[in-house]
Amino acid sequence: MSEHLIQIEQQGAVRVMRLNRPEALNAFTATLLAQLRQALEAAAADATTRCVLLTGSGRAFSAGQDLADPHVAPSREPGAVPKDIGHMLEQYYIPLALRLRSLPIPVVAAVNGVAAGAGANLALGCDVVIAAESASFVQAFSRIGLIPDCGGTWLLPRLVGRAKALELALLGDKVKAAEAQTLGLIARVVPDADLQDVAMVLAQKLAGMPTRALVETRRAMDDAMLSDYESALKRESGLQSQLGFSHDYLEGVAAFMDKRQPEFKDR
Repeated sequence: MSEHLIQIEQQGAVRVMRLNRPEALNAFTATLLAQLRQALEAAAADATTRCVLLTGSGRAFSAGQDLADPHVAPSREPGAVPKDIGHMLEQYYIPLALRLRSLPIPVVAAVNGVAAGAGANLALGCDVVIAAESASFVQAFSRIGLIPDCGGTWLLPRLVGRAKALELALLGDKVKAAEAQTLGLIARVVPDADLQDVAMVLAQKLAGMPTRALVETRRAMDDAMLSDYESALKRESGLQSQLGFSHDYLEGVAAFMDKRQPEFKDR
């Protein structure tokens, strides 16, 4: 774990995490995935960090799984027993995807180039996804005889509906950033030169908002996807009851009444 495959930079309350294998289009290895999970855990534990900005080094966000990684690379020797690549998912992808989705602070993905396979689905699992005009998204799994992973089978139909999700997953065609925004895969497209600045402004804005309420909003929406309408209404009631006792709610109301900027502190 001596290689630094995640570059980390703190800008105020925003922690920037940059995937750092540019020579391999930031393709995932077990080491990179483990370091990214450790970086997320560190951000979660740091009370001064109120938002994460995730992006890639070089000309790609991530090309997905590095098929040369010994954890997944099949032997080409005659008669060799195939590897159980499900182990890679169980040990690395599932804990990472779950931690990303349960982080106590919001996560912005700034997709600076191609996001393919698990790289695409890692980005789509973030709270707000913005992309450069030259970026693209590819569900590349069917090309090598696999299914979408890193949450893809859950995310895609919820973002674009079953019909389009199946088209994207089965054909594996490249989706350019502008089309991805039209489909509802991502939130926003910006000029390439503006991506990092726009992403930072957005992350700083989220960092200044009531963090706990933002995270509970994410959780409530995810839970509502798996429940009926009445259950969602009751879930909203329970969360509002909890948040109504929080510092940020009391501060937000006081600031509104006093016509001043609020100072949110909860996490």
